[in-house]
Amino acid sequence: MNSASFLDRGDAAASATAAPDAAPPAPVLDVHDVTVAYQRKPVLWDVDLTIEGPCLAGIVGPNGAGKSTLIKAILGLVPMASGSVHLLGRRVSSQRRKIGYVPQRESVDWEFPVTVLDVVLMGTYGRLGWFRRPGAAERSWARECLDRVGLLHLADRQIGQLSGGQQQRTFLARALAQRAEVYFMDEPMAGVDAATEAVIFDLLRDLRASGKTVFVVHHDLRTVSEYFDYTILLNMRLIAHGPTPSTFTAENLRKTYGGRLAILEAAGAAVQARERSE
Repeated sequence: MNSASFLDRGDAAASATAAPDAAPPAPVLDVHDVTVAYQRKPVLWDVDLTIEGPCLAGIVGPNGAGKSTLIKAILGLVPMASGSVHLLGRRVSSQRRKIGYVPQRESVDWEFPVTVLDVVLMGTYGRLGWFRRPGAAERSWARECLDRVGLLHLADRQIGQLSGGQQQRTFLARALAQRAEVYFMDEPMAGVDAATEAVIFDLLRDLRASGKTVFVVHHDLRTVSEYFDYTILLNMRLIAHGPTPSTFTAENLRKTYGGRLAILEAAGAAVQARERSE
């Protein structure tokens, strides 16, 4: 089975052909004036970001720059001090079925007594609706997703018995099982070996080729140009974003990885000023 047929499998209906005078599609992602602060300490400050069409985007910046927080703010997993987020033209809360999420491995309880197949089946719940349990069709689809990431032979293994790379691939298979339109992945390459990294990025490229959008928090600057066609440079503020060849430049990297203390002090003062005015 080729990648395109795998990724398209199970879609309920093909998209209708647009009329010549149809309105342009809504941006994949529209982030406006997003600010996040923890106990008055700013983590993200006034982020404005619009992604018009499908891409494989790397979110890049120094440790503590707010990369994971940006994903969580987009998904509604952390409260925003200000701002709004729209996905495919609508608020994220109404688009949950179109989102796939792979969290950081450290945030998962790997001792929970579930099998690898059970974890992947969780990706089918959103399409089942209330009170329905996964049946034969969902189990078959979950096995296909495991096969796609090379873990079908471990379907009945307890999730905590897997290696770090295998655990990451299991959560990637769960995201695939959702049949999402937009994927958010928080450092999926952290702690994995080179072979697993290659498997993951082959799959991400396949997703992109099938018209999906994938956002990946990534820390290895050496591979950004190789892996991503779009780059988002972040250091509390949005430094730059756009096609990787024109965005991932020495000048933008200096702006991203230098002067962080000055940005932190300015943003902290602004948060306190905003609170005093409310």
